[in-house]
Amino acid sequence: MSTTVTTTSPTTAASPAAGTTARRTGPSFARLTALEIGKSLSTRSGKAVAGLAVLVGPLGVVLGTVTSESGVPGVVVLGIMGMLIALVLLALGVLSTAGEWTHKSVQTTYLLVPRRVRVLAAKALAMALLGLVLATVGVGLAAGALAAFTPDVDWTAVGQAVTAGIASGAAFAVIGAGIGAAVGNSAAAMTGTYLTILGVLPVVYSVRPEIAEKLDPASAIVTLAQHGAATTPILVIAGWVVVSTIAGILVTRRRAVA
Repeated sequence: MSTTVTTTSPTTAASPAAGTTARRTGPSFARLTALEIGKSLSTRSGKAVAGLAVLVGPLGVVLGTVTSESGVPGVVVLGIMGMLIALVLLALGVLSTAGEWTHKSVQTTYLLVPRRVRVLAAKALAMALLGLVLATVGVGLAAGALAAFTPDVDWTAVGQAVTAGIASGAAFAVIGAGIGAAVGNSAAAMTGTYLTILGVLPVVYSVRPEIAEKLDPASAIVTLAQHGAATTPILVIAGWVVVSTIAGILVTRRRAVA
């Protein structure tokens, strides 16, 4: 009598089916951008800067009304207010990146999303969108205050001043994010940047105005407001955006998180 033993080969239950791909973990880029916007507005400093960006324009117009005369050109007033709003939004951008290094929350951020360039790209887009919204509200309130409190305003070509203020607000928020990422300290980044824009460049203007014109982003905003689209001021602001963003990426990729 013979006995036949039949053996079966074990199947691998865990083997993936052919043609399938692993699911990507982590938030999508749109979700990551929304998270960065929420983070920027979740702190007291972020809320304070956002509130100041909205209010500095109309407050500046009201204070200027005390000493202004009738018939003021709207493009000049809104150009200056747009510059102030942009300078405030620069601080919001710095806080979005340097603030994480200052408060050590960057460890959690890069633990959840290890791809640093992707995080910085989301921060830049978040700042651009947030700056665009806040600058729109701020410039709009400034224009409303100008109409309400200043008699006989000259509204000639005021649309270009509004456009320049809004676009510059978004650009300066991105500039701040790049500088903050490169420096890694909120106080140092803001002090150095404001000292350069408000202190060093005006001195350069008095000595070499042709050089300062190609470096000063604040003056570029006023020029765009008064004269519309012009090559030099657009290139100046774009240059600050590109250089600060690249510097932020290069330094952040090499900086130790721990």
